[in-house]
Amino acid sequence: MTEARPPSKSNLNPRQELRQLVRSELKILLEQENWEGAKAILIPVQPADIAEAIEGLPEVMQALAFRLLAKDEAIAVYEYLAPSVQQVLLRDFSHEDVRNIIDRMSPDDRVRLFDELPAKVVRQLLRQLSPSERKATALLLGYKPETAGRIMTPEYLSLKEEWTVAQAFEHIRRLALTKETIYSLFVTDNQHCLTGYLSLKDFVTAQPEQIIGELANPHVICVHTDTPQEEVVRLIQRYDFLALPVVDTENRLVGIITIDDAIDILEAETTKDIHTLGGVQPADSHYFQSNILSIVHRRAFWLMTAFLTTTVASLIVKTHEQLLRQMIVLVAFIPLLIDTGGDVGCQSSTVVIRGLNTQSFHRREMLWLVRREAIAGALLGIILGLGAVAWAYLLQGNLLIALVVGISLLLISVLGSVLGATLPFLFFWLGFDPAFMSAPFLTTIADVVGVFIYFYVAQLILLF
Repeated sequence: MTEARPPSKSNLNPRQELRQLVRSELKILLEQENWEGAKAILIPVQPADIAEAIEGLPEVMQALAFRLLAKDEAIAVYEYLAPSVQQVLLRDFSHEDVRNIIDRMSPDDRVRLFDELPAKVVRQLLRQLSPSERKATALLLGYKPETAGRIMTPEYLSLKEEWTVAQAFEHIRRLALTKETIYSLFVTDNQHCLTGYLSLKDFVTAQPEQIIGELANPHVICVHTDTPQEEVVRLIQRYDFLALPVVDTENRLVGIITIDDAIDILEAETTKDIHTLGGVQPADSHYFQSNILSIVHRRAFWLMTAFLTTTVASLIVKTHEQLLRQMIVLVAFIPLLIDTGGDVGCQSSTVVIRGLNTQSFHRREMLWLVRREAIAGALLGIILGLGAVAWAYLLQGNLLIALVVGISLLLISVLGSVLGATLPFLFFWLGFDPAFMSAPFLTTIADVVGVFIYFYVAQLILLF
């Protein structure tokens, strides 16, 4: 095994430095075909960190590193890998290796992988699963994407309400190793309908002869299989759940969603909103592993929309050609005005979209919120407008032109704030994600209307 090199000084925390060191040492050992050394360096490393190290290797080395892992550890590591790396490993493995990996994955992680694979490959993999795992996976695949039913796991523990604590303990001890979690215990009746909830703390402190139904809390919070995954995350976050039960239309318990699944969903939803706000269509897979044509396709829609909308601003400028001939100096302040409108609008839209996603205010408070943002825009416009008047007068020595710039900047700031606060609500009412009201979309609208306001104010002050 090669001697470990101390990490160089950087802004990384010790955990990040350790992951980088493992990745670099693993690559060196694999290049030297030092299999025992590579296996030894991975023994004390957590599965999530091993997965990150494998992802950082060249594609030809990823399968080699994965095969060094013990069977049980390999399954845990595989679930942490990015879908694109999972697909590479499936391609390189033999049919028996693939069957063992897929069959031993948790159903929710397996479904997440299947969502990234072609339908033909999914059918082949389903045929290789054991009957019980095939049934669990088919159950999840039957629900709509991005719903509780699709992301839940059927590997949970439920207790019958008529059992004693002693009977329930024997049941838990027999099945605990095969289930996702035992920290949250859900109680059902003979029809498997959810009737209550029991924490592990209450369970272990109860007397052996006590009845589960008498101990359980009947006020259990649950979601239905068609509940959007964003609502699932909000409930887990609000009530600090370790697991949230999922029921069907007849209140039968069909699965649970655990806190680790909620964190994955939260990260995916946040990434999607950031991409959308930036004018990039959300990616179906890892963005930085997508090919260049796919990247161009995701960015092209909003850029083409911005391009077509901005041509309207060009037409407005053309219609005021006579005014520009008389006052050519007006052109110098166009970039200042339209950029300010877009910037103010983006500030308002950012806080409103985030507030809608986190439910920080009720949607019926739209008028109050828009009025509040309009006042903020007016105050910002006054501050910026006074600065623009002074700057324009200093440059041109013409008080009328300075007033045109200052008044236009005030009106554009108010307009940008109102647009930024209103458009997210409009998109929501039309059935779209408010995040689709992206920065390129807002700035182009603010540019067009801002140019119109500027020339209209100039006509009123300079020509009359």
